[in-house]
Amino acid sequence: MFTITHITIRLLLAFILGGLVGFEREVHGRVAGLRTHILVCLGSALIMLTSIHMFHLYREIATIDPSRIAAGVIMGIGFLGAGTIMRFRASVLGLTTAASLWVVAGIGLAIGSGFYIGAYVTTALVLFVLFFLTKLERALVRKDWYKILAVETKGHAQQLTDIRSTLSEYKAEIRDFSIKKKSETNNVVVELDLKLVTNRQDDEILADVMRIKGVEKVNWQGDEI
Repeated sequence: MFTITHITIRLLLAFILGGLVGFEREVHGRVAGLRTHILVCLGSALIMLTSIHMFHLYREIATIDPSRIAAGVIMGIGFLGAGTIMRFRASVLGLTTAASLWVVAGIGLAIGSGFYIGAYVTTALVLFVLFFLTKLERALVRKDWYKILAVETKGHAQQLTDIRSTLSEYKAEIRDFSIKKKSETNNVVVELDLKLVTNRQDDEILADVMRIKGVEKVNWQGDEI
C-alpha cells in the first residue's frame, strides 16, 4: 500500500509536469492553459492512485482491474478536449491544446501508477513538440506565407462575417485570432493569424478587406494601425 510520502510525491509530480505543459499553452493564449492542464494531470494521478488502492483493498474478495478506470479517464478526457476545439470558417483551432490535454491525462495516470520514467520522458517530448517544432515548422516553409492581418472595425458581427468571407476567397487559412478593443474610439482590432497560399496576395487582401463597410483600417502586423 502507499505511504503518505508516496502519495504526496506522485500528486506533486502530476502538479509540476502538468503545469509545465499548461504553462506553454498559457503563454500562447490558449483556452486550456496552466490551471486546466494541472487539474487534468492531478485528477488523473489521483484516479490512478485510487484505482490501485482499490485493487489492493479488495483483491482478496473481488477481481478489480486498475486499467479499467484508467481507460475511462482517457475516454472521458475527450469531452474536455472537444471543448477546446473551435470551428472557424475553413480552419479548425484548438486541436493541439486538445491533444496536449489528452497527453497530460496520460502523464497523470503514469505518475499515479508509479511509472515515473514514462512520465518524465513524455513530458520532455511534449514540451519539445510545443516549444520547438512550431519554430521548425515555420522554418521549413517560407516565412512570408504566415502573416498576421490587423483589421480595425466598428465591431459589428456582419463585418466580421464579411472579413472571413473575403479571406476564404483567397483560400487563406485562419490559424488563430484575437480581438482587442480600442478605448479611445470604441472600435475593435481583429488580429488574424493567416497561412496564405502565396505571398503575392498581400496587397489584394488589404484592398478587398478595406472595401468592407465598417472597416476603418487594415494592415499587416508590424505596420502601424
